Amino acid sequence: MSLNPRLVKESFSLIEPVADQAAVYFYGRLFAESPHLRGMFPPAMDVQRDRLFGALTRIVWMLDSPDGLSTYLGQLGRDHRKYGVVAEHYTAVGNALIATVRRFAAEVWTNEVEAAWVAAYTAAADMMIGAADADAGVSPAWWLAEVVDHETRTPDIAVVTLRPGQRIGYTAGQYVNVQTARWPRVWRTYSIANAPRPDNTIRLHVRAVPGGWVSGALVNHTKIGDQLLLGPPVGTMAPPESDRDIVCVAGGTGLAPLKAIIEQVIASGRRPNIHLLFGVRHARELYDMDDLIKMESGFPWLRVLPIVSDEPAFDGMRGSLPGVMQRFHPWSEHEAYVCGPAAMVNETVRRLQQSGVPLTRIHRDVIQGEP
Repeated sequence: MSLNPRLVKESFSLIEPVADQAAVYFYGRLFAESPHLRGMFPPAMDVQRDRLFGALTRIVWMLDSPDGLSTYLGQLGRDHRKYGVVAEHYTAVGNALIATVRRFAAEVWTNEVEAAWVAAYTAAADMMIGAADADAGVSPAWWLAEVVDHETRTPDIAVVTLRPGQRIGYTAGQYVNVQTARWPRVWRTYSIANAPRPDNTIRLHVRAVPGGWVSGALVNHTKIGDQLLLGPPVGTMAPPESDRDIVCVAGGTGLAPLKAIIEQVIASGRRPNIHLLFGVRHARELYDMDDLIKMESGFPWLRVLPIVSDEPAFDGMRGSLPGVMQRFHPWSEHEAYVCGPAAMVNETVRRLQQSGVPLTRIHRDVIQGEP
């Protein structure tokens, strides 16, 4: 069977408007046909359903980019090891996925469309299984990490420093899944806020969101000496390979991976001009300014610009982060990094493209929330 990205994308476009219904149907079908798999998932499935559709969307629209798709699927396959996923589980998932697409894209469903989906899923599953098998003899499925520092920076933001029991290999800009003893089988993603260190410690910037199980536990109920579980590092945002000047646009705790990338660039010995635009709603949310000022004073090519949107009395730059970014400087020759809430990221990317920055030089990540 040969891949036919066009047929997959056309049929998937019918599912996107009803993503929530399709995800509910998928998991209902999966657990009805393979009830033993239910224990591998968290009690509340809301975030899991969102992640399923987010991953599926990304895979479908990357079918025409085999190199990027292979990298992403390899990371997914390695990450799935922490759940106890083995090769035979992919068959059950594939059957439920095809049944779901058949139901929600019924108006265009043909034998040819089904063959395209089967071919695409088979190729994707083979890549994930292969990556997991290759990783099994090299790295653990998950790491046990000790909390060695916990700083409450605001009432709802903490900076948590961890020391894994075994070294974790990662690239600045990546993120890890975290599980706390308070919520078994519930994993949440947090970007690593530092470049790799000799002492193997990693730092997370965590905002407690209303109703957030893991974020609330990390901010309000975690202390030095506690143990957390970490999944394998994932994510494709990485430090630039060119010597272009850099603009980083960070919304809230979206600062974390961009700070790690800036650290890595500084450590590399290169000297590009770097602009870091750090945007929040209120000045009290500028939780990491002491560290950023130290970085700026030690690296004259870095300029940090704090931006506050919802506080008229703020004595500094005010406005929306994308708006300030657009009027502050011409960025068409820069390498751009964007991370934060989805709406901010999408608008910033749109404005960067408007100003002449090609998508190949825009590196983005979105902060994933919790229910």
